[in-house]
This record gives sequence, structure tokens and C-alpha cells, in this order.
Amino acid sequence: MVSNPTVWGVHMGVHVSDRPIEGGYVGIGWLAMGDLTKIGASREAFKTALVAAYPDKKTGAIPVDAGSMFKFLHKIKADDIVVYPSKFDRMVNIGRFTGKAIYVPDDHDEYPTHQKVEWLGHFPRDEFSQTALNEIGSFLTMFRVRRHANEFLRKVNLMGDGTTPDAAAAQADAQDDIADDDTATVSATIQAETSTSDFVIKRLMKELSGHQFEELIAHLLECMGYTARVTPKSGDGGVDVIAHMDPLGFQPPIVKVQCKRTTSQTSRPDVDQLLGTLGDGEYGLFINLGSFARGAVELERNRAKLRLINGEQLVMILFENYANLAPRYRVLVPLKQIFVPDLTQE
Repeated sequence: MVSNPTVWGVHMGVHVSDRPIEGGYVGIGWLAMGDLTKIGASREAFKTALVAAYPDKKTGAIPVDAGSMFKFLHKIKADDIVVYPSKFDRMVNIGRFTGKAIYVPDDHDEYPTHQKVEWLGHFPRDEFSQTALNEIGSFLTMFRVRRHANEFLRKVNLMGDGTTPDAAAAQADAQDDIADDDTATVSATIQAETSTSDFVIKRLMKELSGHQFEELIAHLLECMGYTARVTPKSGDGGVDVIAHMDPLGFQPPIVKVQCKRTTSQTSRPDVDQLLGTLGDGEYGLFINLGSFARGAVELERNRAKLRLINGEQLVMILFENYANLAPRYRVLVPLKQIFVPDLTQE
């Protein structure tokens, strides 16, 4: 075992499911370039191939993307460590690279160039310092984790010796990371949004009990136009909040809400319990601060009366209704408005 392993960060898209975790790999895309393993083992070769495949790519982004591809295919070594922050479930996945890169063509895989990984652990984001999360929030697809490498290594019972790479290697990596102004702007926007989500979720976890979290959810629903009440602490049958549009709650639809103040994954049996409480004209809403297992997500797709809200979605609902929150909740989660580029309008 390497005493001071190199720690890499890898980003994949927000729409990637748990396939990399179950399949034991991380991957990169650039589909128009085909099999990246056939490109010559130099940064210049990747730059040339990138320009040929994407002639409209901005000049400043070429060395950045080419550098990411070159590192992924030719700098990673067996026993190096990978930190993969998966966007779909807000987990930080840490593993060990096992061998060389391979090309796995698949119509359903946007990231067909794989590096095989032995996963060592999967952790909620709130178990890491915010500065460590900021470092792995890099806008790059492939990057070195330097400042907080030991924090990630300790989570999987590994520990480096604290040394840093030589200056020449660090400078070569830094040169690849230079981006144009537009790319840097996108990076700043994503970083601001991610950091704010991390802050909100950590505050809710730290400052609220389970019952207080239920009260917050009821209040949010009232801000959205519902009449909501929290059920008694015991004997709720898996239903924590009941919401309805008419003041007395006699007219359907009735929304039964289960709240789970956790940043881990919620399993399908937990969601099944909520479904079991529904009668005619009743709908189920399950809210947590983490994510949902694949079985629960598949269940939602097949049940028109079920909606799952994960931590990221809950934060967005809180943002949308922040101006209407009661003062005690604005004190709990103190935010101020800033303006960032709207990437959806690109």
C-alpha cells in the first residue's frame, strides 16, 4: 500500500445515477472524440484531437479540457485515491484506482472512458469541512486534491505523510488549470450555489431536532399556500405533517408528509411505509436532507401520488420562499441575495 497516495478529484454530471458506484468506476466524456485511449500520450495530442472534434470550443478551454483528459488516461496510477462528489445524491465517494483506463462504448453512458475503482467509503457532504468541500468543488473534470487530501484520506483510514508534490509537477498541473473568463465565471456561479446549499443543510442538521425539522416543513408548505399541521410526536404511523388546500382539511387532495432529518440515503421500505398510509384523494410527500436509494426513486416514477424531495431540492424550495419565512427561520438560516450569471439562459 502506498504510504503517501496521490489524491485525485473527478467530476461527473448531475444526471449521472449510481452506475459508477455499482459498477466500480469513474468516467469522463467528450463523446465526439470517440475512444480517448487511442490518442497519443501527450497534452498536445489531446489538444489537437479536441480542436478537431469540437472546432467551436473556446480557446481558453482547450488546455483545460485536454489537461483533464491527459491526466485521466496517463497520470493516474494504481493505488492512487479518487474523490468523486456525486451530484445526484450529494455524497462524497472515496476509492482506490485499480488499473489503466478503458473505453466502454454504451449508448446510455455519457462517460464511456473509465478508470476502475475499488470504493472504500461513501459519506454525506456534511461530514467534511466546508473548505474541503470547496476544494473538490473545482470546475475541472479531473484535478489534484492538495490542501485537504489528508481529510479525505482519514475518512477511509488512510493517511499521507503530509508532503507535497515537487514544484515542477505542481506548476505543470496549474498550467493545465488556467481557464478563460467565461469558464471561470461558470465555476464561480456553481461554487456559490453549492457552498450555499452545503451551509443550509448543515445548519438544519445542527440546529434542529427531528420534530423542529417537521415544524419547518409545515411552515414551508404554508408559505407555498397550503394549510399544514404537524402530527403528534408518537403514533403518527409514518406521517409527520398533513397539508391541504382548504382551511378545514376536508376536501381532497390531502398531502401526507414524512420528514427525515438525515443526510444519508433513504431506502425504499421507508417510502413504502408512507405509501401504506394513503387513502382515496391522498398524496404522499417524502422529504429528507440527503438522497433516495434507487428503489425509492423507481417507485416514485411509477406512483403518480408520490413525490420525493431530496436535500438539494428542499434547499431550492427554501430559497424560493425565503422572503416569506418567519423571522425565526431567517435567523436560523441567515442568507442575503447575490446576483450570479443565470446558466440556464445560455
